[in-house]
Amino acid sequence: MNPIIWIVFGGLVGWVATVLTGNDPQFGVIGNVLIGIVGAYLGGWISGQLFQGPPVSGFDIRSFVVALMGAVVLLFALSLF
Repeated sequence: MNPIIWIVFGGLVGWVATVLTGNDPQFGVIGNVLIGIVGAYLGGWISGQLFQGPPVSGFDIRSFVVALMGAVVLLFALSLF
C-alpha cells in the first residue's frame, strides 16, 4: 500500500479506537496515526494466528475491522502500564 494511504488509514483506525476506548483526549493526530498503524500490524498478526486466513491487504472493511481490533488491543495493553 502507498505510505499516504497507510497514514490516512492509520489515522482513521487510531481515532476510532481511541474514541471507542475513551482515550481520545490523550492522543493527538500523530498518536492516532501511530496507534492505527501499529494496531493494523498487531491485528493482522492476531488474525493470522487465530483464523489462519489470508493476510490483510488493501483498504476495505475487513482490513478496517482487523486493524481496529489490533488498535483496541494495543490501547488496552498500554492502559495496563
